[in-house]
Amino acid sequence: MRVAVFIVLAVVAVAAGIAVFTVNSMARATVALAVSFVAVGTTILLIDAEYLGVITILMMLMEMGIMAVFMIMYMMNPAGLMPMSMLHNKRGALGISIGVFLLLAAGVLLTPWPQRRGQPPADVTHALGEAIMGSKMLVMMTVSAVLFATMVCALVLATGRGRYDHDEPPTLVDEAGSGS
Repeated sequence: MRVAVFIVLAVVAVAAGIAVFTVNSMARATVALAVSFVAVGTTILLIDAEYLGVITILMMLMEMGIMAVFMIMYMMNPAGLMPMSMLHNKRGALGISIGVFLLLAAGVLLTPWPQRRGQPPADVTHALGEAIMGSKMLVMMTVSAVLFATMVCALVLATGRGRYDHDEPPTLVDEAGSGS
């Protein structure tokens, strides 16, 4: 059953990855990239690495959300939905891709991989979490709250009505009580 689920997730991840470069808008490319990353994160869950799988899914969905917000804020076309090509320098990109793939495949096949020494810990996820985070857990929790606040502020500033909910920003009142 796991093999069948893995094959389906692998096909979805690769198809969505290809879709990133074949769809005709930034918004659709963002959704395709998110689908690809969720499929990869779910594949990680299949190998019982719950921590990494959930973190991958959450991190990539948040990243795609931030990307969508910035598309709405800064792109000339509305929400990145106008047609465009994601492919630039097709021949050069194809040559580089094939070269990098062959280099990586050669590295995988020609590297003398070491034999495993010792046994894995009883709770691999806990050991991995400790190895990655260790004493930095409080820092990461604080950073996540700050990042969330930043995303909320960016959404507020990205809305069409603007920061002040009307056309003119509020006028400053001087000490005499008259507007400046």
